[in-house]
Amino acid sequence: MRKDFLKKLLSDKIALVCASFLTLIILMGIFAPFVAPNDPYLVNLEHKLELFSWQYPLGTDQLGRCIASRLIYAIRVTLFYALFAMFITVVLGMILGLIASFFELPRKIILRVCDVMLSFPSELMMLAIVGFLGTGIENIIIATVISKLAWYTRMTYSFTISHINKNYIYYSKVLNIPSCMILRKHLFPLISSDIIMLGTLNVGSVILSISALSFLGLGVQAPACEWGVMLNEAKELMSLNPYMMLPPGLMILFVVASFNFLGDSIRDALDPNYNLKLKDES
Repeated sequence: MRKDFLKKLLSDKIALVCASFLTLIILMGIFAPFVAPNDPYLVNLEHKLELFSWQYPLGTDQLGRCIASRLIYAIRVTLFYALFAMFITVVLGMILGLIASFFELPRKIILRVCDVMLSFPSELMMLAIVGFLGTGIENIIIATVISKLAWYTRMTYSFTISHINKNYIYYSKVLNIPSCMILRKHLFPLISSDIIMLGTLNVGSVILSISALSFLGLGVQAPACEWGVMLNEAKELMSLNPYMMLPPGLMILFVVASFNFLGDSIRDALDPNYNLKLKDES
């Protein structure tokens, strides 16, 4: 099954393009000190609001800082922290969802708490948490995990509950195999691919949330390198130099779209009717 999934995914040109682009972006963020042409925090008022040049490939901002360098260093904040927040959310959601699907008493408590949390819009909950805890990337991560944890717990529960009544699960219980081993050896491998697909689709929304909060002044604060912060600084000079909004805006657009397209491709590859659809199309 894993070979079929990889074969389907590798045959999708959109998935390959998106995965290659995201890999390139991640590598640029990891090796930012070697890739960035200039110091992203170096202020040089003599070169403020310049356009393209060899020294400044994407021009400079109102303080003479290199936009290209700030864009590259911002990958470490916007993208890496989004991936980190999504990883924590997915792991906690899987653990709670598996527990809720297998044990009776925790199920009632976990699902009722999830119902209460899902009654609030996630964006409103994030704003409330950030407003209570204060600004900063750490608080954004906490707000992201809390606001999305209930949904991932529910999704994990719905994926797992379809396998919980299978014969091999009953057989494992008859053999007195520990519950933790059943969860780890049987149920977790069955739902892991579906959860990965959901996580890939939702990384884009986390990136948008981090950038939006920073744009509103509730997230990462200047002079830190972050795409939302760059947009916030650029809007003040929109009438003088509207070009400044293009690099961070396009970067957010391309990265979020790549994660969405990649998630769609993973979902199609996991579709059990994939081969039948191909035959019908041919």
